[in-house]
Amino acid sequence: MTSGTIFSIEEFAVHDGPGIRTAVFLKGCPLRCTWCHNPEGQRFGSELMVKKGETSICGTEYAAEDLAAKLLRNEAIFRMNSGGVTFTGGEPLAQGDFLIAVLEQLKGRIHTAIETSGFAPVETFREVLGKLDLVMMDIKLVDQERHRHWTGVSNAIILRNLETLIGSGKPFIIRIPLIPGVNDDEANLEATAALLEGAAGLQRVEFLPYHKTAGAKYPMVGRSYNPGFDTQIPSRLDTEPFDKRNITTMIL
Repeated sequence: MTSGTIFSIEEFAVHDGPGIRTAVFLKGCPLRCTWCHNPEGQRFGSELMVKKGETSICGTEYAAEDLAAKLLRNEAIFRMNSGGVTFTGGEPLAQGDFLIAVLEQLKGRIHTAIETSGFAPVETFREVLGKLDLVMMDIKLVDQERHRHWTGVSNAIILRNLETLIGSGKPFIIRIPLIPGVNDDEANLEATAALLEGAAGLQRVEFLPYHKTAGAKYPMVGRSYNPGFDTQIPSRLDTEPFDKRNITTMIL
């Protein structure tokens, strides 16, 4: 029996794909983006979390069959409003076998989507891609060294998986977290738009401007927030590189 660790299940999510959705947050992420606003999703396995003076366990283990059964209870509701389930995190592809086992039980019954960094083995990415209805993929930085500096990992595998996604024809959305002084410069946005030009399955690019409350959860898991950039500077929003390529954009 395949099992995995979840740190949150949020119902009635409205910014994680079409319709009313359930967002399932898988625990564990191989990236360490300095602006991460879900530090409780970074570590694999359960951990203590202190919120408003109360200590709780963050991270619950589910068997794939049990999680699928829980999600299928809302099947009729999802169908009524064209909603579904979105797997996010953390990085859901980091628990690839578990995710695949859950998706196999949902396929054809519930609309399924994923929000991912794209940092995963090519084989895992391809297999999961074949079981999803929609992919929401983050593109943070195109330059490899800058990506490594701000996220802790190379983006080589991410860009390779992006090519796979574009070539698949699968409907997808690109999400760009706009971090002031990190990736909101003209060169990075131009390079990102160039990667997406002509992609048949691309529905739109969504910008997520940096929010000053991003570091609020760090003390809850016993860590300090040191993002390495000036959090008081507003994000720079420039849609022109996308507009001139006829790529639809949206600000969340």
